[in-house]
Amino acid sequence: MDLEKVEELCCRLAVQAGEAIMEIYEDEEKTDISYKQDHSPLTAADRASNAIIVEGLKAAFPDAAVLSEEEKDNRERLDNPWCFVVDPLDGTKEFIKRNGQFTVNIALAHDHRVVAGVVYVPVTRELYRAVRGKGAFMKKADGEEQAISVDRTVREKSELRLVMSSSHNCEQMDALMEKYRFRHTLKVGSSLKGLMIARGEADVYYRFNPTMEWDTAAMQCIVEEAGGIFRQMDHSEMFYNRENSLNEKGFYIINRAEHQLLETE
Repeated sequence: MDLEKVEELCCRLAVQAGEAIMEIYEDEEKTDISYKQDHSPLTAADRASNAIIVEGLKAAFPDAAVLSEEEKDNRERLDNPWCFVVDPLDGTKEFIKRNGQFTVNIALAHDHRVVAGVVYVPVTRELYRAVRGKGAFMKKADGEEQAISVDRTVREKSELRLVMSSSHNCEQMDALMEKYRFRHTLKVGSSLKGLMIARGEADVYYRFNPTMEWDTAAMQCIVEEAGGIFRQMDHSEMFYNRENSLNEKGFYIINRAEHQLLETE
C-alpha cells in the first residue's frame, strides 16, 4: 500500500470530518447527545464524522479493514494485515463541554504496528501527520507546514512539564504527582496531550486508565516520528488490530528516556 497516498487521503478526510463536527459544535441544538451501553456519550458530531471517514476509507482502499469507535466491529479484520484505526471524535466529553479540546484521529496499522497517523484539531484547524520513517509534521490554519520534534532538554523530575487528562483521574496518577511534586502540570483533553509532547511543548504524559486502540494509534505514530517514546505501562510495545481492542495496560509518552518515571528492570 502506498503510505503517502494513504496519508494524503486521511488528511483530506480528517479535515472534512472536522468541518462537519464544527457545524454541529457551533449550533448546540444539533448536538443530539445519547449514551452507549458503556455510558459513554455519543453525539451527532461523532456519527457525522464517522460516516465521512469510514465511507471515504472503504471507497479508496476496499481491501483494507476498518476499526472505528462508532462502527460495529467486523472480526474479519483480524485476518487482514492492513487495518485503519479510527476515532471520529476523540474527546466527546470535551466536545459536549464546549472547551475545544477534541480531535479527529485516523491511523493505519500493518501487521499490528501503526505505520501512518493523522490527527486534526477542528477548533484550531491544525493538522498533524506522520508516516513511519518519514518524520512528523504540523500544518497550521494558515497553511504553513513545519516538521515537529520533541524537546530534547533534560530536566529534573520535578521540573518536567506534565500533561494529564481533563476527564479521567486515578489513584496511580495521584501517587505519581505526590512522589515527584511536579511544578508544571496541565490538564488537556483527547490526543492533544500527545501532540503537545510531539511539538516540544510538554515532556511526559502517563495514562493509567484503560483506553482503546483508536484513542492511541494516530497519536502514537506522530509522537514516535517526532522522536518521542510511546510504551505500555509495562514498557512493552503497543500493537493494533488486536482481538481485544482495549488498551488494558495503560501507556505513557515521554520525550527522553531519562524522563522515565516508572521503575524498569
